[in-house]
Amino acid sequence: MAAKSAAIRKSSHGSENFIQKLVKNPKISFAIALLIADSILVALIIAYVPYTKIDWDAYMSQVTGFLEGERDYSNLKGDTGPLVYPAGFLYIYSAIQYVTGGQVYPAQILFGFLYMLDLAIVVFIYLKTDVVPWWALSLLSLSKRVHSIFVLRLFNDCFATTLLHAALVSIICQKWHLGLVIFSGAVSIKMNVLLYAPPLLLLMVKAMDIVGVISALVGAALVQILIGLPFILSHPASYLSNAFNLGRVFIHFWSVNFKFVPEDIFVSKAFALSLLVAHLSLLLVFAHCRWCRHEGGLFAVVRSKIIQLKLRVSQRNPSSTKKVLQADHIVTTMFVGNFIGIICARSLHYQFYSWYFYCLPYLLWKTPFPTLLRLFLFAAVEFCWNVFPSNTYSSLVLLSVHLIVLGGLWISSPEYPYVEKTTDKSISKKKAR
Repeated sequence: MAAKSAAIRKSSHGSENFIQKLVKNPKISFAIALLIADSILVALIIAYVPYTKIDWDAYMSQVTGFLEGERDYSNLKGDTGPLVYPAGFLYIYSAIQYVTGGQVYPAQILFGFLYMLDLAIVVFIYLKTDVVPWWALSLLSLSKRVHSIFVLRLFNDCFATTLLHAALVSIICQKWHLGLVIFSGAVSIKMNVLLYAPPLLLLMVKAMDIVGVISALVGAALVQILIGLPFILSHPASYLSNAFNLGRVFIHFWSVNFKFVPEDIFVSKAFALSLLVAHLSLLLVFAHCRWCRHEGGLFAVVRSKIIQLKLRVSQRNPSSTKKVLQADHIVTTMFVGNFIGIICARSLHYQFYSWYFYCLPYLLWKTPFPTLLRLFLFAAVEFCWNVFPSNTYSSLVLLSVHLIVLGGLWISSPEYPYVEKTTDKSISKKKAR
């Protein structure tokens, strides 16, 4: 009886502590309310807003061919053309077809749960970093286009994005190998996730020794091999050329970001090459001057790792060297790296908005801009993504806003990358300067 009373008191005390945390931290209370409100909104959208088929029939046709035993990727086709996604896509949508019978309405309900799961993961990331004020979390639920992408279009981008955010949570929690496995799973659904690969690799080099980096990369590679194994064993050339085709030329009409560029220039190799050079140059500049600023630059980081490797090989320093990175630094580096890729992408289609929408409030609050300007830029991006079809002016505005945000990120004060052993916040602030 006494034990039972003690358990009840302990449970009551735990409940009181939880309530006290909610009262003291309005961000947590607001986040819970936000998730509840958005779940109601998603249910209303599914119930009352008409669904528009775009890629669903193509997805189901490609999955049907796979389930019937076809392993040649060039023969897996739908009404939108041949299959161009890695094999993880097939497994995911095969499971969806099995659960839903290929029917749209139950699939919408499933994607509604997926949307809420993704939103909950993103909110967790925002709470861990504490960059955005509590009321600005509402921006994560204010996109008409993103709701449409998830529950009215059922695009595979939704699964890739959710897995990417889950991988980011693992990395924030210092579970690097698990994060790389989840990250590789996201890539197996859609290759746009590779936009996060350069900043992720840099973070791995900063946080782990060379053995840890190599083992994590090997784990990620094994995931790709295992997922693609049925196709690699039967028709390897067809699988690799179709699932990992980096040279695809998108249709000019559907471009949201470069509609102002004449079509003959848009499809040219020179335009693609110039964007690639811009992409790599921006990544290099941000890595050297921003992400590795406190270590003395990108080349200083690389040089230190080479020295550590030499010492390890000579067995004079066999112990591993690991550093704990700040959650803020991890998320900033990943989000900015992806955002640079978005700016330099030759063509952004409407579903691609999900690739970076959830980064926007975070990135805007990392800039030194006043709050009203941040809200204006957020609204401008959302407006451009809801102009259909896109036109010269909407694409110019979108690119201009992107560049303004990138400029704000460049002039902002970089955060100190490493977790301090001391609790003296003044030291961290001093180092951040």
